[in-house]
Amino acid sequence: MGLDEVATKPHEALAAHLADKMDAVNTLIRARMASRHAPRIPEVTAHLVEAGGKRLRPLLTLASADMCGYSGDYDVHLAATVEFIHTATLLHDDVVDESAQRRGRPTANLLYDNKSSVLVGDYLFARAFQLMVETGSLRVLDILANASATIAEGEVLQLSAARDLRTGESIYLQVVRGKTAALFSAATEVGGVIAGAPEAQVQALFDYGDALGVAFQIVDDLLDYEGDAKATGKNVGDDFRERKLTLPVIKAVAAASDEERAFWKRCIEKGDQRDGDLEHALALLHAHGALDQTRADAMAWVAKARVSLETLPAHPVRDMLGGLADYVVARIN
Repeated sequence: MGLDEVATKPHEALAAHLADKMDAVNTLIRARMASRHAPRIPEVTAHLVEAGGKRLRPLLTLASADMCGYSGDYDVHLAATVEFIHTATLLHDDVVDESAQRRGRPTANLLYDNKSSVLVGDYLFARAFQLMVETGSLRVLDILANASATIAEGEVLQLSAARDLRTGESIYLQVVRGKTAALFSAATEVGGVIAGAPEAQVQALFDYGDALGVAFQIVDDLLDYEGDAKATGKNVGDDFRERKLTLPVIKAVAAASDEERAFWKRCIEKGDQRDGDLEHALALLHAHGALDQTRADAMAWVAKARVSLETLPAHPVRDMLGGLADYVVARIN
């Protein structure tokens, strides 16, 4: 089931609840992605920013601040900051992955070039830091600077780990915490910090974002092997063809016979893929229960996210965040 096929869409409920704030975020994003001297910057940025997407990360920042009783304007700055960091990483990722499509549209590096994508990504990182500094909070700066470093670290770790059969689940989790969960947890944490929430609530917001981000990535990896291409926007087996050692494959490799391990080594490490290999890979994943185990892991992380919410104040937004956690795994049930 795709996200858009679920009857209740918590991210839409959040967006409706925070509509005025999100309008302010979008206005600020458009203002700050402008450049007087380099028109290529807004062209490249607009291609990605205006491409749709659910704006989930900035919504998490606004939701966290709202739930903790914040009434100022800096939540808008921080939500825009989070979206700029996210957009910058997407621009860089598409260059690294040599991607040709994102959200059903050609990637910026394909429409323009790799140099433009990298440099515009750098510009957006700089803009993000300008925005976070404007809040006047050293702690906020520390959280988002650390998240930016963790994202980059996770991406570099993935370069060496993604095609190495020695990569186990602990390294996979480290990569996921870097490339995906770090920005989720930073987005929720800074919302609590800017609202002056008690430390226990700030920690709960971090824990929620971390668990949600891990679940989000695990589900994405699972759907690569059993998703509906029309719903996910990805072809089944794209990760396999790109030789990515994601969680389902890690689990299958751990249980593999010598013959099966030789198959994975040929396909993933050496990149020698032949007709019928994807079908054989799927058969091995099913034979070892790797897909079911991966699904159970995603559900466990969502359960952790829900437990984290129990520390937070009773609020309509808290219920929406709980629904959002369930919604992430609705795609695999």
